[in-house]
Amino acid sequence: MNKTILAIITFAVLATKHAHADENNTAHAFSANAAISSDYRYRGISQTRLRPALSGGVDYNNASSGVYAGAWASSITWTKDAGGGGQVELDLYAGQRGKLGGAISYDIGALTYIYPSNGLQHVAGFAGADTTEIYGQLGYGVAYLKYAHAVTNLFGFIDSKNSSYIDLGANIDMTSTTVLNLHAGLQNVEHNPTASYRDWKIGLTHDLGFASATLALVGTNANKTAYASPINGKFTGKRALVLGLGKTF
Repeated sequence: MNKTILAIITFAVLATKHAHADENNTAHAFSANAAISSDYRYRGISQTRLRPALSGGVDYNNASSGVYAGAWASSITWTKDAGGGGQVELDLYAGQRGKLGGAISYDIGALTYIYPSNGLQHVAGFAGADTTEIYGQLGYGVAYLKYAHAVTNLFGFIDSKNSSYIDLGANIDMTSTTVLNLHAGLQNVEHNPTASYRDWKIGLTHDLGFASATLALVGTNANKTAYASPINGKFTGKRALVLGLGKTF
């Protein structure tokens, strides 16, 4: 397991133990998560060249204010495949969620994707991989609509500041242990229409008791040349089944 991911998971376990020990302050809550998946798909595009990924994270939530923050890390290959370096994605995020009234919920925040030692700014045709987005989400019942806006270049694309992503989805309880996950997304890469695309997902999340299992059919209409792996030419946005097993504690 990559040392960065291991460090995140270790910190998560320690933070969770500390939270359980602090029984007199119920407004503050820490949780941790760890997972393995057959592929790390983000917005429909494989970040691991269609191969398995390990991930882990830690989250803080304040029940009274709705403020939250967290860190999450996953193994990746795309920055190295593109001619740079690094094999880890580290996400840092913070925001606030709550209710606007009735069944309407909101979530606003910022998210920074960090790719240590990616070096893509030194590779012809690329900007640095690190990316920061601000986002806002509205929910109604089981459905949600989310908008993310890049305030930096987006994932190594040159001159792509102000790119955006629209995420429409729903998480529907099928039984007491199984949830149907539906998603449709639209990725706009500023000044690069060839790299813009739509993605979708139909999946199930099932609570096994000791962990949660996920199964999802994902796909995109992304340009096969723009999203071909530099290593083997395989289309990283191809339609596929993705399996996962995760634990929150």
